Amino acid sequence: MQFNIPAATNPIDQLRVVGKPVDRIDGAAKTTGRAPYAYERHDVAPRAAVGVIVGSAIAKGRVRSMDLSDAQRAAGVITIITAASARKHFNLGKGKMNTARLLGGPQIDHYHQAVALVVAESFEQARAAAQLVRIQYDRKPGSFDLSKAKDSAVKPKDINGDPPDSAVGDFAKGFAAAPVQLDQTYTTPDQSHAMMEPHATTAMWTGDALTVWTSNQMINWGRGDLAKSLGIPKDKVRMVSPFIGGGFGGKLFVRADALLAALGARAARRPVKVSLQRALIFNNTTHRPATIQRVRIGATPDGKISAIGHESWSGDLPEGKADGAVQQTRMLYAADHRMTATRLAVLDLPEGNAMRAPGEATGHMALEIAMDEMAEKLALDPVEFRIRNDTQVVPDHAGQPAELPYSKRQLVECLRLGAERFGWNKRPARPAQVRDGRWLVGMGMASAYRGAPVTKSGARVRLDARGNITVETDMTDIGTGSYTIIAQTAAEMMGVPLQQVAVRLGDSNYPVSAGSGGQWGAASSTAGVYAACVKLREAVAAKLGVPVASATFANGQILADGRAVALGELAGAAGLVAEDSIEFGDLAKKNQLSTFGAHFVEVGVDAYTAEIRVRRMLAVCAAGRILNPKSARSQVIGAMTMGVGAALMEALAVDTRMGFFVNHDLAGYEVPVHADIPHQDVIFLDEVDAMSSPLKAKGVGELGLCGVGAAIANAIHNACGVRVRDYPITLDKLMDRMPPVA
Repeated sequence: MQFNIPAATNPIDQLRVVGKPVDRIDGAAKTTGRAPYAYERHDVAPRAAVGVIVGSAIAKGRVRSMDLSDAQRAAGVITIITAASARKHFNLGKGKMNTARLLGGPQIDHYHQAVALVVAESFEQARAAAQLVRIQYDRKPGSFDLSKAKDSAVKPKDINGDPPDSAVGDFAKGFAAAPVQLDQTYTTPDQSHAMMEPHATTAMWTGDALTVWTSNQMINWGRGDLAKSLGIPKDKVRMVSPFIGGGFGGKLFVRADALLAALGARAARRPVKVSLQRALIFNNTTHRPATIQRVRIGATPDGKISAIGHESWSGDLPEGKADGAVQQTRMLYAADHRMTATRLAVLDLPEGNAMRAPGEATGHMALEIAMDEMAEKLALDPVEFRIRNDTQVVPDHAGQPAELPYSKRQLVECLRLGAERFGWNKRPARPAQVRDGRWLVGMGMASAYRGAPVTKSGARVRLDARGNITVETDMTDIGTGSYTIIAQTAAEMMGVPLQQVAVRLGDSNYPVSAGSGGQWGAASSTAGVYAACVKLREAVAAKLGVPVASATFANGQILADGRAVALGELAGAAGLVAEDSIEFGDLAKKNQLSTFGAHFVEVGVDAYTAEIRVRRMLAVCAAGRILNPKSARSQVIGAMTMGVGAALMEALAVDTRMGFFVNHDLAGYEVPVHADIPHQDVIFLDEVDAMSSPLKAKGVGELGLCGVGAAIANAIHNACGVRVRDYPITLDKLMDRMPPVA
């Protein structure tokens, strides 16, 4: 199905099932332990041996020698895989999505890069033997400090597919002429996805065909990259990932567990399962890279921005990717003179790559503090300052039509409604004015922006003799609710109760979908199911001998020409099957598809200790039709929680001498716990976007993160008068700058 014109009225608009806050259809399986995760596939891979990965002890250099003799003699050991042994049987390559090879040796690209896999009868035996592997290295000096590498950074090829630089008007002249100016630098640290389920894979060979049960967000990408890494045809690989215990972008790409499980299973001649040790994940897999950002804003005294510039520096391995921190600055606020620039330094740290809202998450953390600082300079309310600089066309139109409109942009509505509901009018403009016992109390806010891309997505829909619908697509559910919104879509289209829809996800034997990532999954995958259901409706109508346009599907029946016939009766014993994909035309080239929001936060700062406590939070989101308000709210409050972590605690500590992340476990890498999170509220504006998809929906899971960190930083400043531009905002950055205790 081609989606080339705005969506008209269609069966989804009945909203009998879609748009309802129904419970997750996969919830019972998860809460009772019946949902099979990658490391637990005893049902399909019995007698699986266990592999434990050995990670490199250096960040850059070469393996000089590897002594496996003691490990090979250890109890229970079946085989040991190294790059040298694997190359005897496979033409090992590197996946398109991977920056470094997943199995190192002799060259080492980063700390904890996998260099060996020990396979044994039990995990304990494999772990013990792995400690007996003796490796000698030739260490080479590396670059591990972004601040020192900043001056050598170069312009990357792109940032998330967009040009790295942009320019409109004459920023230098416009900024120099501005009566009111702001020029500040902000930093964000390296961050880890820290998902609950570790990267894990169970692998089994049947002849020359490989099946991997793994934890992966993008099945088609993963299947292709695993095949390329092994040097075998893609059609010889089946990838299965029906349940994923969190990903946040860390499982977008195949990692060492999948490759080494496959190599181990071939050598052991039996199924092998591999889970990355928690202490290995932080350095072996990807992370959100640190940034240094300079933001300059010039404005007139009445609060109109005349010039805005945003420059960002990040680092990655050779041939790696830059963080796209400047992207939201191209979209949020009007200004005649504007500039963005992105530079990428070579760092020999583990691979930097996508993490929830890549680019916008870090970019908002700088831009939205800068907007707060500029409002203060202008003696304007921060909400009003943002409203005065709203625009209904893309302001940074470099390389685009000068008047590219937004398909929907309700930023002002989000700001005004949020301010009203949060009680923003009670916020004093002057900092450190509100006390609650020993706590200094303040409010802060930030705008939120995230693109709403859509991409081709397919599905297969089956109708059986009992009138039940089964949906098959390689779409994944990383805890986001994909199972449920896909079921709601099929139920709405076919006119059956939700209980009569079964959803099968995460298998490369199913039609290729959009996958989970980039905030495109929900809108794209449900549109693919919509397309398949349109074909199934046509097949049912043809069985009845009526035009589908004159038929109504409701209560498990098709109604036409005064007849009402059960769907199962028309399907018969053989059933009916339909398959299709949604393909998006050039609507997105004529309209900017985006989501908008506003975050409001209240914090308390202990006047004596500078301890920071978030007291309450509100997010107002404009993100198209909300397919399931319950799961969408869950997505947003999860993102808000992640924003608290980014603002107050999350940071990978870099050993700039040895080149690794020191706090590489969940004891040292702090994330929010229940006690850190106060009351959270989410409001969705009533919005449908006919330009986005037949369901008129957009994604929301990443919008909920964008701006949260800055809103907290701004609230801290309002509470105690201390402005921190270096994340995370820990009490040591406040202590010596706190106002005197009365």
